[in-house]
Amino acid sequence: MSARPAIPPCAGEEDHRVAAAAAIARAAAAALRCELDTYPKPGLVSPVDSGSHADMDAGTFRASAAAITPFFADLALAGAAAAPMPALRRIGLDAEAAMRAATGGVNTHRGAIFGLGLLCAAAGALPAAAAGALGRLVRERYGEAILAGPVLLHAPGARARRRHGVGGAPAEAAAGFPALYRVGLPALRRGRRLHPGDPDAARVETCLALIAHLEDTNLLHRGGPEGYAFARMQAARFITDGGVAQPDWRDRAQAIHHAFVARNLSPGGAADLLAMTLFVDGFEAAP
Repeated sequence: MSARPAIPPCAGEEDHRVAAAAAIARAAAAALRCELDTYPKPGLVSPVDSGSHADMDAGTFRASAAAITPFFADLALAGAAAAPMPALRRIGLDAEAAMRAATGGVNTHRGAIFGLGLLCAAAGALPAAAAGALGRLVRERYGEAILAGPVLLHAPGARARRRHGVGGAPAEAAAGFPALYRVGLPALRRGRRLHPGDPDAARVETCLALIAHLEDTNLLHRGGPEGYAFARMQAARFITDGGVAQPDWRDRAQAIHHAFVARNLSPGGAADLLAMTLFVDGFEAAP
């Protein structure tokens, strides 16, 4: 007996999928804008200054975010279709090409294309996601393929992973983003409870908490083991001293920012995870 032919989706169903993917892409773009707008953020670009970066500013990031937003919709549609990792990689490479065209060759969002892109694919597959569901789907559907590569051998993050023996962004993604769920989301929600009228406070709390915890290959690449240890120590001290519960939290965070700039340190991995935390917080049901 022959198999029954697959029934193609009707026009209404297809329209709904496209609309849902577009909404996911808008949420991803909003998370990138919120990450950019956060200040003070140690060593990172914001509308206030360019942090430790001489080749980019807030305008560069805005142009990049606009250029890559359509690809987040493509990734959401791919996730809805249960596309394998090679298909997601092809979309990601197209997004990176669009990013570089918009920025004159500057790498603003490669890490976000990877991590936030995986979460968009998961969101496309899970229109109504319970707490933890997006990370779990990434781990179960894509984890093995993420670790299998291919690896961009000459990328700064890959060189830092090989040289210093850390897992970096691929290991974090393959595990379902444990730093996002165990560190990022609790810090974001704590910051909101402490300062319900100041979204910057919650985002700064999240960023510093992630810096203190994360194996950030951007810090290793720019500062080596000494700069990496310094950055984590400064962030951990801020959090253990009370984080944004301190009355002078903004001054302390700004001092850390200036110390990072003086040492040319930029925790790009933490910035990517901050945006991803904001995306997941808006998409998943709270526990």
